[in-house]
Formats: sequence, structure tokens, C-alpha cells
Amino acid sequence: MKEIKSLNDVEKIKVDSKRRLFSASHDEILAGMTTDIYFIKTMEILRHMGFSKKEVVAEVFPRRPGVMCGVAEVESLLRDKQIEVYAVPEGETFEPKDTVMRIIGPYEEFGIYETVILGMMAHPSAWATAARQCREAAGEKSYICFGARHVHPAVAPVMERAAVIGGANNASCILAAKLLGREPSGTIPHAAMIMAGDTISVATAYNEIMPSDSPRIILVDTFKDEAEEALNVAQALGQDLEGVRLDTPSERGGVTPELVYEIRNRLNQKGYNYVKIFVSGGLSPERMKILSDAGADAFGVGSYISGTNPIDMTLDLKMVDGTPVAKRGRIPGLKDNPKLKRIK
Repeated sequence: MKEIKSLNDVEKIKVDSKRRLFSASHDEILAGMTTDIYFIKTMEILRHMGFSKKEVVAEVFPRRPGVMCGVAEVESLLRDKQIEVYAVPEGETFEPKDTVMRIIGPYEEFGIYETVILGMMAHPSAWATAARQCREAAGEKSYICFGARHVHPAVAPVMERAAVIGGANNASCILAAKLLGREPSGTIPHAAMIMAGDTISVATAYNEIMPSDSPRIILVDTFKDEAEEALNVAQALGQDLEGVRLDTPSERGGVTPELVYEIRNRLNQKGYNYVKIFVSGGLSPERMKILSDAGADAFGVGSYISGTNPIDMTLDLKMVDGTPVAKRGRIPGLKDNPKLKRIK
């Protein structure tokens, strides 16, 4: 697919009315089809005036602090362009107004991609930031990102990859994990128990047929009292049981520290000290700390990460043909950041 160069190119774009999904393909993104139309108009004007090839330095800065993510995609987007790119590495922190990316080269090499570049960093950096907050709450304990169901499937792997960059131990989304060179993490949903009509039979079947490296972590809140079911599952699977998972819905009060404490003590009293307690369901860093203190060993975090607001990123031209420039209200010239590393 040819890169968009002009308004005439835009006019020629035809979208199949029978297209099955609305999300942009990789080729459509690389062609510039997800950019704002005014950048195409800008290129038309600059080419007409003979200015499009001017050497510029562009800098990107965030509006609030966070954890950097999305750099890898930007590097891939700009890979074939005749420019230099510097960025704060993924996983590194930044403060408001820090220069998190610097692009040097002819404006026409990257100008139409401003929308895409900012989008590739704004939400991923926010997801990574929320994940870092969860990591700080979890301490050394493990947590997995369960957020794919809360976002459009086109960006689910981007979101869960960002969560791992930020501090999650793994992702449940298959593609996200594969992109990270990992195998996805997860056990079974309530649907399995509801279909079978019983927790113990599902737990037994899981233990019999799942690969040996698939953790035996079983939901214990589908039909019976969680503490009772935890003991039933522990008795049925014995040493094979790695953990029980609590995902009690809000309609029944959710997962409380009292519930976690009770289950931990009842398991210990019966000699099941080795069985871990995995909790999920509307977790935030604050709740993670409370549940951890009560005895929770691991966490599944979804909406706190996936639902966070994007970090507003802004791209400014700071140099044109070697001359410092800036829009009114901003300081002309470059703003250095020692965290910047050349990526292209």
C-alpha cells in the first residue's frame, strides 16, 4: 500500500463496504491512513512553497509523569525514513515536559505521521504507568494483566505488552505474550464450572489433561462458600494444586481481606500451606496492598491498567534549518534529556 502524499491520494482511497472489521491494518497505518487530514494538507502547502525538505528537529513531551512505552513501534514506523530518532527507552520513567523523543531530518520524511507517533506512545505509556503502580503495590509478588477484555481487540496486545513493560509478570492475551517471546498466562474462567455444574470435576479434568507447565490454579467462588470450596479442591488435587483463585463478584461484596485471611488460615490448618491464593476482580494498587497484607500471593489486574487515561503527548518543531524556533508560549530550541538514546 502506497504512502499517502497528497489530498489526491486521500480522495482515491476506497474502503470496502463489506469490510469485516473497522480497525486499521498494519499497511493502512504505515501508509498514513490513520493520521489527521491536516498533516496531509500541511505537506501539500509546504511542497507548493518549496519548504517540505527543510531540516527540522522535532521534540515530543508528555503532560504528566509516567513510564515510557511505544518506542519500539515508533522505531518500526520510521525505520525506512532518512532521519535520526532519539527516545527515552521503554520502561524508563519521565516527568512532565521532559523530552521523551527527538526526531532530526527533513520534515517531509515524517511530518504526516505526527498523529500516529503520538498515539503509539500516549496510551501505551499510560498503560505501562498503571502497571508500574501495580508492581509497586505487589512488591515481589506476581501479577498478571487480565485487561484484554476491556479494550478493542486490535489494541489488546499493545495494551498487555505495555503492562509487562511497566511491571506485570505476564499477559493473558495470547498475541501480547507471543510478541514478548513468552507463553500466555491464565487458567480457566467460571464458564467451565458453570457448564460442568461442579468445581471439583473441572479441577480434576484440568489436572488430568493440561500440560505439566500449566499452573493448577482453580477458581473456588462459582457455586459454594469460597473457603469450603478451597478445601474441597485442595483435598481433590493434593500436592498438584498450586493455588486457588478468588474472583468474588461485587454483588457479593467482592474479594475482601477478611475472606483472604479466612481462606489462608483454613488452608494452613489442614496442612495446605503450599496452596497460594490468587485474587482478581476490580483490583487497584490500593486493594492489592490490602489483600496482600491479608495473605494474597498473586493478582490478576485488568481494568485498572486497561482503563487508565492516555498520557497527553505533544510534538513541537524546535529547530528549522539550524535556527531555534517555538510557538508562542514555548521556549525556542532544544530541551535536553540525558535519558534519550538513539534508536535510529
